[in-house]
Amino acid sequence: MLCADPTYTGGMLLEVADLKVRFDTPDGVVEAVRGLDLALEAGESVGIVGESGSGKSQSVLALLGLLADNARVSGSARLQTREGLIELIGAKPRVLNRIRGARIAMIFQDPMTALNPYLRIATQMTEVLKRHRGLRGRAATRAAIEMLEAVRIPDAARRMRYYPHQFSGGMRQRVMIAMSLACEPDILVADEPTTALDVTVQADILDLMAELRERTRTALLLITHDLGVVAGQCQRVLVMRNGEVVERGDIDQLFAAPAHAYTQRLLAAVPRLETPRQRAPGQ
Repeated sequence: MLCADPTYTGGMLLEVADLKVRFDTPDGVVEAVRGLDLALEAGESVGIVGESGSGKSQSVLALLGLLADNARVSGSARLQTREGLIELIGAKPRVLNRIRGARIAMIFQDPMTALNPYLRIATQMTEVLKRHRGLRGRAATRAAIEMLEAVRIPDAARRMRYYPHQFSGGMRQRVMIAMSLACEPDILVADEPTTALDVTVQADILDLMAELRERTRTALLLITHDLGVVAGQCQRVLVMRNGEVVERGDIDQLFAAPAHAYTQRLLAAVPRLETPRQRAPGQ
């Protein structure tokens, strides 16, 4: 199942132009995203980097129609599908429901809140397969077990009967990745997928995502505040601050010669093994 090619093996998959997100609040209008332009090709990996509140998460939630009711969205986001180009901004709920999970899947930051605590993993996994791939009964169960095995969850058939709280944080994130890739989406959106995990588990999850992407050729849109994570996962990067893209470019180019002062500060904050340890006074 994981070896299948996505719908499109080349060409532009997603084109976002002048995306703006505003929120009406009691204190006035808050501009969360100010004119985002983004292009994503099939199989490509792009990172959006910035501090908390920079607008990176609101950008992707706007594409999927998942913003709060007080949000106002303008601009264009065109997705290439089997049926042709679909405009996501302003699309009807029934259109977005067909796209979410099937064509664009998302891994959320906290798998404990993203997974339903009252339902077994089997129910949540097979629901995705029933809705988007039309699988039923044993076929859905077999496909769910295969996906859990693909993300290296041991004894997957037995653990299908577990509830989310019976998994560790790293295992819950693996379940989320399995659910996201179950329908072989064209685009995988990962919103801070390793923030709540231990450092060693983070590395394991990132390696797993890279391996699965290589096998499925799914395009990746990675949302993070960590340039170190982007360096290991992405080909291009957009740096956001206060709702605007302040710099963009190939990952090697941006790391070698960052042009914007904000990008330079982000890079300076990345820990480096070669940085000499400063001695305390008197040592």
